[in-house]
Parts: sequence; structure tokens; C-alpha cells
Amino acid sequence: MPARNAKTGRYIATTTAARSPRTSVVSKAGKSASTGYRSAITGRYVTSATAKRHPETTIAEGCH
Repeated sequence: MPARNAKTGRYIATTTAARSPRTSVVSKAGKSASTGYRSAITGRYVTSATAKRHPETTIAEGCH
């Protein structure tokens, strides 16, 4: 399962993601690619306004 760093957007090892769970997002296997923003802390999808307020802990998915 690939993991991404919320601050840089780069792919990281799952062991690195486990060490920094608040700033990394692990993708679930078999899920379709969605568009929007997701919180690295909760894993939930958030609005674009929330993503702008918290750029360090949100990941843009499919809307680059």
C-alpha cells in the first residue's frame, strides 16, 4: 500500500508512514481514485477551504 507525506506529497515507505501518522496518508488497496482533499490526521475527505487552512496536513487527491 503506497503512502504519501502530507507536507511534500512525495511517496514514502509504509514504515516511515507508521512513524509519522499525523503527516502521512496510506492509500487503501482496491479503492478507486477519488478527487478532493483528504486529512492526513483523520483520513477523512475535507473541503477545499479546510485544505487551504491546513496545508501541512492535507493531501490533494486527483485534483492536481
